[in-house]
Amino acid sequence: MKDSIPYSILDLAILRKNADAADAYHRSLDLAQHAEAWGYSRFWLAEHHNMSSVGSSAPMILMGNIAGGTSKIRVGSGGIMLPNHSPLMVAEQIGTLETLYPGRIDLGLGRAPGTDQKTASALRRGRVETVNDFPQDLEDLQLYFSLENSRSEVRAFPAEGLEVPIYLLGSSMSSAVLAAEKGLPYVFASHFAPTYFLQAIRYYQTNFKPSEQWKEPYAIACVNVIAAETDEEANFLVTSFYQMALGIIRGKSYPLMPPVDDMSEVWTAQEAAAIQNMMAVTFVGSKETIAAGLEDLIKFTKVNELMITTNIYDHEARLKSFEITAEVMKEMNLDRVG
Repeated sequence: MKDSIPYSILDLAILRKNADAADAYHRSLDLAQHAEAWGYSRFWLAEHHNMSSVGSSAPMILMGNIAGGTSKIRVGSGGIMLPNHSPLMVAEQIGTLETLYPGRIDLGLGRAPGTDQKTASALRRGRVETVNDFPQDLEDLQLYFSLENSRSEVRAFPAEGLEVPIYLLGSSMSSAVLAAEKGLPYVFASHFAPTYFLQAIRYYQTNFKPSEQWKEPYAIACVNVIAAETDEEANFLVTSFYQMALGIIRGKSYPLMPPVDDMSEVWTAQEAAAIQNMMAVTFVGSKETIAAGLEDLIKFTKVNELMITTNIYDHEARLKSFEITAEVMKEMNLDRVG
């Protein structure tokens, strides 16, 4: 008998064209409430800065809003960019959320700034943080959550003694190596940086060292899914996502635009090729098409969980996509455990 595969959501509170952040926050909460009913395990929010079309610059505040508007779905950060914050402050704020919503808070951590270098410098007030500092910051954070820190002169209240699961996020090999060494679950950002996806996942699964919290490796793949009633409709809806992705290629922050009939009028051939490479782990189509793609991904990578991100301009169509994806996962899990 195979284990069922949990399915979760990653959200960035993306702003739509001619709409503000309040609209994005309202849609995020509405999605989380539907996701809870559809059986999604987690609803995570990612930290980004200096991006006019991304509303998740303060993920811990949004986590509180989502947790307060739902009742059982786990709510987390996907992730908190640890170099931007002191481990003590992260422990205090996450500990506060866990105290308010016990047993429902996840802490996903990233080592990238989630922005450009100039903005990162402003966030850190000129403090230089290197990749070598991240493992020490992680240890400091874990210590603040532990009961062992009760005799320290610096303590994190109300985090001390709380069991908040920590996940390491990555898009290259660095976090895979650290997650395996520390015995922590690992989340790969294959939804926008698939280049090292298989290499990182394989390394993590092969070299994982059991820890007190996790006896076996636990790998999550974040993937793009655009689902609709037909392949044709999904391929139309995904053009909003492609237009937004152009911002990454062009170094700009584009809001989520209405879908278009012909992307050749929007991007160049070179841009199209770059985005197709970037979105290699993207599934677009009808329920049957999505099911076949996700089943193949799970079989090939042996990941333990899928985290779905879906950027569709029309809110109802976006909800429908997540509903279809949930149906796919439920049916797949019935087959797996049947």
